[in-house]
Amino acid sequence: LTDGTGVHVFLVMWKAVHAVETYAQRSIAELEMCGSDFAVLEALLHKGPLPINELGKKVLLTSGSITVAVDRLESKDLVERRASGTDRRAKIVHLTRAGKELIARVYADHATDMEQLASASLSKAERETLIRLLKKIGYEAAGKFREE
Repeated sequence: LTDGTGVHVFLVMWKAVHAVETYAQRSIAELEMCGSDFAVLEALLHKGPLPINELGKKVLLTSGSITVAVDRLESKDLVERRASGTDRRAKIVHLTRAGKELIARVYADHATDMEQLASASLSKAERETLIRLLKKIGYEAAGKFREE
């Protein structure tokens, strides 16, 4: 397929995402943790403490999967659950000192790796165009999904 059809667009995006995801996974391989655990730590680093359900939405994990990920990170003393000040039923996930130190260090290396990939293959203008186009098709797909 090289004709620009919807199937062709999908296949090119799918293969590119898979290749970039593999590259990103290698970037964090030294951590000996899965990508979802890295994503949880990264989200908490950049967004601050979050309710567990919001955290799951940010990192694209189901409620069961986010609970397992937080349990795993909590057992490693990288995150902790605290009661919400406004809702006793809600638990807010926080980075521990060890978690913050770890993710701050490894995120910097990961960001460098991702920048090297992007800058080696795309100009700044191409990156901006790619981001705009991916958002455009992503929002369209999300809107169609919600309509159903």
